[in-house]
Amino acid sequence: MELVGSGIEEQTQQVFKNLSAVADAAGGSLDDIVKLTIYLTDLGLFATVNSIMAEHFAEPYPARATLEVSALPKGAILKSKQ
Repeated sequence: MELVGSGIEEQTQQVFKNLSAVADAAGGSLDDIVKLTIYLTDLGLFATVNSIMAEHFAEPYPARATLEVSALPKGAILKSKQ
């Protein structure tokens, strides 16, 4: 895993770019994702993540759980699990 960017915007854009690539490789798209779990090191960043997520997903949005964690590998600010 290579960390891309040091800010929340860059890392969030990369997370959704990676999710899209995985979905495409499986013959699907982000529209096929029905649930996401997002781990953030600071829940104060939730609004930024939410705004960027809306750029990548169409309504109805996938169900989502967002959790605050004390740290993530390689100093990442967020991580997703689908």
